[in-house]
Amino acid sequence: MEYQHGGDIYTNQVTMDYSANINPLGLAKGVKKALLQAVENCSCYPDSRCSKLITELGAFHGFSEKQLICGNGAADLIFQIVQVIKPGRALLIAPSFLEYEQALETVSAEVVWYDLKESDGFRLSVKEITKWLKENDQEIEMLFLCNPNNPTGFALPKEEMKELLDVCSQKRIYCVIDECFNEFLDNPGSYSVLELISKGGYDHVFVLKAFTKIYAMAGVRLGYGISTGEKTIELMNRIRQPWSVSALAQAAGEAALGETEYVKETRQLISREREYLKENLNDLGFLVYDSMANYLFFKDTRKNACNVEKLLYNELLDRQVLIRSCSNYRGLDHTYYRICVKQRMENDAFLAVLKSILTKGE
Repeated sequence: MEYQHGGDIYTNQVTMDYSANINPLGLAKGVKKALLQAVENCSCYPDSRCSKLITELGAFHGFSEKQLICGNGAADLIFQIVQVIKPGRALLIAPSFLEYEQALETVSAEVVWYDLKESDGFRLSVKEITKWLKENDQEIEMLFLCNPNNPTGFALPKEEMKELLDVCSQKRIYCVIDECFNEFLDNPGSYSVLELISKGGYDHVFVLKAFTKIYAMAGVRLGYGISTGEKTIELMNRIRQPWSVSALAQAAGEAALGETEYVKETRQLISREREYLKENLNDLGFLVYDSMANYLFFKDTRKNACNVEKLLYNELLDRQVLIRSCSNYRGLDHTYYRICVKQRMENDAFLAVLKSILTKGE
């Protein structure tokens, strides 16, 4: 089966991976230390309830322990919430994260698509989608929304999210809001719905978070979900696999919550380098969309790019550089790509390879 995501450094010989959106600072020192210490206790079973981690997450975000659940990455929780809600029909935005559709297939849910328009820069308009929801007579039972969206990087402010969630409440649509990249935004609180749902009245909302991206813990696998609908969390706990979160992951998560300076430094780095990469990609002739996250979404506008399947992807791979082709996203073709944002030295090296390709093609 073809690999569906970024980060496939196992199939390909790669010296530079720009396909996976991971914190370029790498594991924080405190997290590394916690992982090494946790190795000593690996002969014991981990706490199946993730008690200490959930307590600390509750204090960190201001929610009760009954409103939190941990999983083996956010993807684990995506499949769990689908198994609990079991929607007959679900609404998905396109293009967006692939796992939503895969999870819905496990319960044979019918997927209704809301396609973003290239002419709008693939931006979601809350005004338009709420109008669509109000006028549509299809019985939508579940909605997945990635904020900021993957692969486009555009984020909706929480005021607009409230408008959407309120309409979904009226229509009895269960909402899964994926905020796994929220911490990379310049002002995360302006886009997160956590403060909104903490005030009550939003039991139909499940918020996905992950340590994977912001703390560079992709190989550790740790995600979590928050909902004031405690019954939903209880049902997820009933169906989840025991010991799905390793002792290593729990220890790493507990340590990561204390890395506030690391997160602050990350945001500053991403903001600076995202604009640097964007400017350089524009100068090279690519059509770059206005991402707000730790990755950039762009189109290869060269004449021959339309005629040659994944031209830029293969040109870079020949030089052992891996980027994310977006050709397997609904609504996109092989001329669309996504790259992560790294540190200046790495970004300069990446841009140098790109320039060598474009110069050779002249």
